[in-house]
Amino acid sequence: MIGMGSLLPILLLAGSSILMNVAWYYHLKQPSLGMLAAIGLAWGIALFEYCFAVPANRIGIAHYSLAELKTIQEVLSLGAFVLVAWALFGETPTLSQILGFALIAGGAFMIFRSPFG
Repeated sequence: MIGMGSLLPILLLAGSSILMNVAWYYHLKQPSLGMLAAIGLAWGIALFEYCFAVPANRIGIAHYSLAELKTIQEVLSLGAFVLVAWALFGETPTLSQILGFALIAGGAFMIFRSPFG
């Protein structure tokens, strides 16, 4: 069973992933923004993302290795991407994208397995 100490970093990384995906892509919904304004908007959102990511990693290092923390972040980032693409752009993943994400999830599974022989 996952305790709160090991669950909190995952929850914080989930929030971080959603905010970062919004920072990366939301400005595309505002094509009239100049490049500097789009960068400023993305940085402003990313500031709040860091307020989730930094504590997640500082708390998480007591429960996970660096490779595990990075793997959790990457898997959550893909999930957040799917949510943000759907919510902001109405895009749903194609079968080939789902299969690609499944292969990435398989790689993540390998990170959490005990080292091989």
